[in-house]
Formats: sequence, structure tokens, C-alpha cells
Amino acid sequence: MPHPSVFGLFSSPASASQAAADTRHWVLGTPIAAAPQPGQAEVLFGCGCFWGAEKGFWRLPGVITTAVGYAGGRSDNPSYEQVCSGRSGHAEVVRVVWDLSQAGFADLLKLFWECHDPTQGDRQGNDRGSQYRSVIYVDDPERLALAQTSLEVYQQLLQQAGRGPITTQIASGQRFFFAEPYHQQYLAKPGSRPYCSAQPSGIRLPEFAGSDQRLPQRVWQAYDWSVPHCILRGDNQPIRLV
Repeated sequence: MPHPSVFGLFSSPASASQAAADTRHWVLGTPIAAAPQPGQAEVLFGCGCFWGAEKGFWRLPGVITTAVGYAGGRSDNPSYEQVCSGRSGHAEVVRVVWDLSQAGFADLLKLFWECHDPTQGDRQGNDRGSQYRSVIYVDDPERLALAQTSLEVYQQLLQQAGRGPITTQIASGQRFFFAEPYHQQYLAKPGSRPYCSAQPSGIRLPEFAGSDQRLPQRVWQAYDWSVPHCILRGDNQPIRLV
């Protein structure tokens, strides 16, 4: 069976759960269902369609594995069709496991805020529905507080730029259910349809009080939010520090 984690037993529907237990990341080569080891942590991010979001995170230095799935809903083991109907209440999310010695939680938060528009409510670009809402699900109390601080900092920056209030939900205790195998690392697979609906604001998140950012500036230069669909245009391979 898949490993349990702070987000509960991994399952989504049963066939997806069973497949994930033995599936290795298409790019990173690591087990996508691996539980965090000592010195590692995990978080769930929802920022629109999970295809592009996952690619953004698997490229980040220090990330050990990623997987796409569903969280924040009212039922167990939802299918993609059920999630897209809106009836299950789940958001499309990316599960990220990373090495704390290489990247801080604030590094992941920086990518999260910058890679999409967190003010759009139940949509992201042309994708509409509650499954595309912006969310951060993390169970560690200190990281939960850091996520909230980052929201407040980013809200000030958005407000100064004339944008509206952030609608991102920050919560803990949410179960993660793996999406179907064909969704995993979709954009790296041959024959995939290059699609990403995210609409980054172009506003960068600087270091802030309590920030534990560790990644150098050259990492962030690989994410050029002024270029439409820059996630799609970027290399599939992780960003190298050396």
C-alpha cells in the first residue's frame, strides 16, 4: 500500500493509488508516493490546472518528488470527472516533497505566489470551477504560519499594483488523493498537449519576516513570468545549481 503521510492515506481512486505506489517520477526518477524522510517535508499546492503547476515545482532545486492529485473535497477517492464536475469539492493540487537542507519552505511559497494569480477565486485564466481554486495545505504549524505571513506580504504587493484581494485558502488536515496515472508529470510525456492556464501577475515575492529562502537568485531567473506560458516553454529538467 502507499505510504501514509501527514495528509492521510494516499488513495485516489483505488487503481490510481495502486499505480502510484510503484510509480517513479517521469523526470526525477523518484517514487511519487514516497513518504518524507528525516530532513524532508511535504506540502500541497493548488494553483490552477495541475499540469503546469507540477512542472514548475519539479524543476525547483531541492525538490525530491512531485505528484498531482485532489484535496480539500467532501468525498474519498474522487475521479477526475467527479472533481471537474465540481460536485466533489476538491481542488487540483500538486504534492511536493523537498529536502529542507536545500530549499526552504519560503522558496516553495515564492514559486507558488508568483506562478499564478491568487485573486481569481474559483478559476485560473480560462479554466473555471472550484477545482481550479488557489490553496495551500500544510500540517506543520510553523509552516502554516509562514504561509499566512507570505499571503499578507504578497497581498500588500498586489494591492500596491491595483489588484484585488487574495482568495487563497490556507489550511491543514486535508487528505491527498492521487490523480489518475496519465496526469502524473503530464507535460514531460511524449505526445502531451502543451497547456497551462495560469496567469502570473509578474509580481515577485521578496524575502520577508521569518523567511527561510535558500535558493540563489539565478534559480528565479529561470522563471520569466513576463513570457506567456513560461512554464510550458521552460526545460523539463530540474534547474541545476552547479
